[in-house]
This record gives sequence, structure tokens and C-alpha cells, in this order.
Amino acid sequence: MNKKGFLALVLHSHLPYVRHPEDPYALEEEWLYEAITETYIPLIKVFSNLVRDGVDFKVTLSLSPTLISMLTDSLLQDRYLNHLNKLIELSEKELRRTKGDPKFYRVAKMYNEKFLESKRLFINYNKNLLIPFNVLQDIGVLEIITCSATHGYLPLMDRYPEAVKAQLQVGIKIYEENFRRRPRGIWLPECGYYPGIDRYLWDEGLKYFFVDTHGILNSNPRPTYKNFAPIYTDSGVAAFARDVESSKQVWSAQEGYPGDYNYREFYRDIGYDLDYEYIKDYIHPEGFRKQTGIKYYKITEKDEHKEVYDPQKAKNRANIHAQNFMFNRHKQIGYLSSKMDRSPIIVSPYDTELFGHWWYEGPIWLDLLLRKIGKDDKLKTISPSDYLDIYPINQVATPSLSSWGAQGYNQVWLDSSNSWIYPKLHKITEQMIDLANTWQVKNSIELRVLNQLAREVLLAQSSDWAFIIKTDTMKEYAVRRTKEHLNNFNCLFSSLKLEEIDIDFLKGLEKKNNIFKNIDYKVYQSNQNANYKEVML
Repeated sequence: MNKKGFLALVLHSHLPYVRHPEDPYALEEEWLYEAITETYIPLIKVFSNLVRDGVDFKVTLSLSPTLISMLTDSLLQDRYLNHLNKLIELSEKELRRTKGDPKFYRVAKMYNEKFLESKRLFINYNKNLLIPFNVLQDIGVLEIITCSATHGYLPLMDRYPEAVKAQLQVGIKIYEENFRRRPRGIWLPECGYYPGIDRYLWDEGLKYFFVDTHGILNSNPRPTYKNFAPIYTDSGVAAFARDVESSKQVWSAQEGYPGDYNYREFYRDIGYDLDYEYIKDYIHPEGFRKQTGIKYYKITEKDEHKEVYDPQKAKNRANIHAQNFMFNRHKQIGYLSSKMDRSPIIVSPYDTELFGHWWYEGPIWLDLLLRKIGKDDKLKTISPSDYLDIYPINQVATPSLSSWGAQGYNQVWLDSSNSWIYPKLHKITEQMIDLANTWQVKNSIELRVLNQLAREVLLAQSSDWAFIIKTDTMKEYAVRRTKEHLNNFNCLFSSLKLEEIDIDFLKGLEKKNNIFKNIDYKVYQSNQNANYKEVML
């Protein structure tokens, strides 16, 4: 293989578990519907078309267990199809409204065709998008990796080995149930690493994980190749580090490609722009304005004036940006190759939802980039697994405690705004561990209670709630969800201890929070040879 360097494109796909059978109009469920239409289906199309055209490429894709569970949930699948039907109806209405204006009509037609194609593909996949992802992995162009069960922020669970183990084992089990194989790698939620967690990864058979740049650069000892080759931890699991330069070019709205004035403006949506009487059937029934996904303007300038979006000009810019990205990688690997005894690997991780949702042209850019690299003689896309197969010998070092996000050391998830969460999480975690270690199950009802208790702990631990509270975006919802799972646990715990189980309450939770159907509460048991309190010490 005479390539001078490798590019690992890593797409991290995750959404918090949002499922409200009691409310068919829950706005938060639309996070999933928007991501399916704008990101997941477009990327499936990109990858499938690349395969059809014989393009040589490899992309690493994480799918979190919460996202997997929602994508395979029949209630959410049916609701998404209803959501899509409403979009098609609205887009047809828009075709009639904009017929006299060629610029707007062109964009309206683009959306109508997009929604119709999304519906066709969704139905062809039997409403289950894991089907095409499975196919793409089976033919070798995707390497799908796992994540912890509910995207729990693991460095803030380090006092409780059982909690870390439960997040990992439940996540891996969901992966195995849906992909018929063991995952080789894992995306640590928020790239949150603390020394010692790699031992748990090794115990679960995982071969590699990712950290942010400073996690590798501050390793002990310092890595010879910095963040352009993996290191092995003492346990034997490999750590790959994010490349700052290539990441920033893509995700930064200010300095990166998504801020180009020719790209679609995310924040101007007809759900807010058009007259209420016209749009009322396509926003919330209570009259709340919301995003519909139909947006007619390009970014233009950083002021209120916006010009109409031109899809062809946007595609032309995406092509220029794909060429620029590859040019910059050539410069990187040209320099690095002269300093290293192996081909460098540039690891470029992004939130998958950037592509299509936040950056509408992202899937187009990715398609053009992979086609260019497929013909290139200096750069090749690769998965971390394949790189380790080529270079099985690597430096041994211990990454530093680290995360991505502001400041890079836990601050986003442990802040004055959200610190109230953790004492409560620690308490229910201790109670769950104690139950798993000591409770003698008397009947099937108690077993169901114990399994639901495990679900509620995992759901309360989601890193999304602390993040949302810190960023003050949907804070009220995140606080409500956190308190809801804490209260669910406490009520079930008390009823179990008092032997006064409310069957209707239990059934209600099993119906609403039905994630991890095959969970076994014993996943929270301590090691056989050590009491969990002793492990903590």
C-alpha cells in the first residue's frame, strides 16, 4: 500500500432517549424525525450511491444504544411516517404557493422531492434504518461502533465500577442484538476519558476508543507521534485522538465551511415566517411555532437581510470545500510522513447530525470528498481497526483525564448549573448496586421492578440532560426528565422495600420507558470477590 497517509472519518450518531406515548405531539420527539429526514436517510443515500459507483471508501460510524432503540421502536417509526406525510402535504402546498416565483419554487421543489424520496426509502427499509446500516457494514464500507447505554458521562461515575460496567455492557448488548457481531470500537460519551476506564473496555473485548486531542498530547509518557498515531493503554486498548485542524474546518460555523454565505440558513424556517392561518396545521396543535424543515434562504451575510437559497451554487461551494479539505490533508500528511516511520492517521470526528441537519450541504460535501479521495494517490480513508491491523505495534502510554467540549476537562457536565444532579445520581446508583448484590427475588413482579429500576438509573445518567441544562437550550425539559427518572426510581424502590408494588405504576413505566427490553438488573452486581464499597475505596 503506497498511500502516504490515512484519514479516519468518524461520525458520532446519538440522540437522547425521547419517547412519549402519552403525547403524540411532543416537540422533543421531533429531534429524531428531523435527524432521520435531514441526516440519516441522506447519509444512507450517499454511502449507497458510492458503493453503486464503485468508490473505494471507509467511514466509522457510531450509533448510540438510545438512538438504535428509537430507530427500531414501532411507535416512533409510525409517528415518523405520519410526520413525513405532513411534510409532503406541506411541501405540495408550498409548490402551489411559490409557483409564480422561480427562485422560491426551485427550492420548494427540492424539498418536495426530498420528502417523497425519504418516504420511499423509509418504507422500502420496512421503517427500520438499521437494515441499510447493517448492509453497509457487511459489505465493508462502514465500521459501526458502539457507545455506552444512555450516553452516560463515565468520568463522573468512576466511584462506581458497577455503574461504568452497566453502561458498557448494556450498550454492547444492544449493539449485538442489532448487528449480529461484537463491536470492535467504542465512542466514549463526550470523549470522556479517565485513567483506568480502559480496563473495563478491555474486559468487554473492545479494541479502541477516541479521546480529544489534549487527552493524547498530555499522555504519560508523551506520545512520540503526538495525535497522528494511536497509543496503547496499559490494558492493551488503543486510543485515537481527534485532529484539531480537520475537525475545525468542518464543524466551526464561524471559521469552517458551514458558515459559507451560499449555504442554507438554518434559522429561517417557514414555521415562523409564514402567516399563522396558512401554517397552523403544520405547527403544534396548541399554536406553538416550530421548525418545519422548509427553509428558503441562504446565510447571505451576518445581518437580517437574506437572499433566496440556490441549491446549485451551494453544491458548487461544497465541491470547492471538499477540494480544500483534501488539499489541507495533503499538506498535513506531506509534513507528517517526513517525520514518522509509518503512515500518519488523521482522525476527524464529528457529530453525525451536523451533516444535513445543522449543515444542510454536509452530505453533499461528504459525497464529493469521498469520491475525490477514492481517486487520490496520497490519501486513503480508513477505519481505526484497519489501521491497527496495518500497524499492530504502537507506543504504550496513559491518556490524561479529558473530554471534548468547553475547557476539555468535565466542566460542561459538572457545572454550577447542573451539579445538583450528581448527589442524587450517586444515591440511586448505590441503591441499585445494593439491590443487585443482596435482593432475593420472590416473584416475577419483583423481577420486573428490579429491571425497571435499572432502566431508570441508566436513563437518569444520560449526559444529555446535564449538557442541555448547562447550555440552557431546552433546560426545562432536561430538568424535568432528570427529576422524572429520579422520582420513578425512588417510587419503585420504596414500593419494593415495603412490598407494596403498584402494578399500574410499574406497567406505565414499562410502557413509556421501554428501552432495553432484555435488560437484566444483575448487570449492576459487584465483582464476585469484592464488595462494591471496597472497590470504591
